[in-house]
Amino acid sequence: MRIFAALAMVLAAVAAGWSGFTWWQAAHDDGVARAVVREEALQAGRTAVAALTTLDYRQAAPGYQHWLDLSGGSLHDELAADRQGSLDRIAQAKTVTTGKVTDAAVTEVDTGAGTAKLIAAVELVVAPDGGDAVTKRNRFQADLTRGPGGWRVTGLGQVPVGEAP
Repeated sequence: MRIFAALAMVLAAVAAGWSGFTWWQAAHDDGVARAVVREEALQAGRTAVAALTTLDYRQAAPGYQHWLDLSGGSLHDELAADRQGSLDRIAQAKTVTTGKVTDAAVTEVDTGAGTAKLIAAVELVVAPDGGDAVTKRNRFQADLTRGPGGWRVTGLGQVPVGEAP
């Protein structure tokens, strides 16, 4: 009976040690840190792409400022340089555009550089002043860069949709 009890204690100690080691190993795995960064980029990118495809001409100036707040790098510079021209075109168009990200994925992530690429399927509802709303479906690719203020979209472009054979 004593041998059985001693053997059970040894097995329990080995199992506890193994569990502790595997827990420590998982906690310090680079893949876990990479997955956390990927998830952060995905959430920030989804939110930013939805916002960057949404604008109400009746509140164009604050909406445009929101675009500037979400952008970084060359995209921010481009938006800032053409601010007044864009606001004039928005006022003339008199449309309300609402973007909703229906699906998104991070296709690349570089944790060291703090960069990521995201693809997103977006449903755009375009409602001209006094007209019927039209729903469009587009795909976008966004380049993301992480800085002190969080993730910013540094590039945004439409992805062409191929024709089915």
